[in-house]
Amino acid sequence: MVAIDGPAGSGKSTVARGVADALGLEVLDTGAMYRAVTLLALEGGFDLGDGEAITGAAERARLELGDPPGSVRVDGREVSREIRGPAVSAAVSQVSSHPGVRALLRRRQREWAEQRGGGVVEGRDIGTVVFTDAPLKIFLTASDDERARRRHRDEHAAARPADLDSVRDAVDRRDALDHRTTPLAPAADAVVIDTTGRTVDDVVDEIVERWRSSVAPSESGR
Repeated sequence: MVAIDGPAGSGKSTVARGVADALGLEVLDTGAMYRAVTLLALEGGFDLGDGEAITGAAERARLELGDPPGSVRVDGREVSREIRGPAVSAAVSQVSSHPGVRALLRRRQREWAEQRGGGVVEGRDIGTVVFTDAPLKIFLTASDDERARRRHRDEHAAARPADLDSVRDAVDRRDALDHRTTPLAPAADAVVIDTTGRTVDDVVDEIVERWRSSVAPSESGR
């Protein structure tokens, strides 16, 4: 198990996919799970403050991630693009703040890992709450400007043009909202990696080397 945490724009998703490919593991984007539930709530016309109703709808929904890699399906419908849209981005912090939603998705995250015997899991509370016994915990960070630039590139790549200042403001708002839900901090035993100015391959190589030098030998000796 490799647990990767960090704020929006720190490179979690891209790095997690690279690490998973290098180690031959599956990857779980837990943020996509919260976004999928948020889309479910928006499309269902739920009051976003009604955590009980949203949790119930999420419990009944069939949520599938990662087959093929990067895909997200809700009740069999591909929603990978929809969950990255502005409406979901604006509402996901509120939906994910509900204790029932978080408890449900954390349970499903643990079930996902148990079914696969591990994997690479990325999010905001993976090393501190969901998988506190993960043998390798990584906390990615980056400067505020770097994170804003990355999100700006993502928006343009998804054909959602936005100016850099607007994206920077959106990242700041998301940080503030998320902090009230799950205060973001590295686990005490996490390796903190600043990705500012570094290539994805460089960061992936560092994590893979840490796995191979410290985790793999201990697991092979069991």
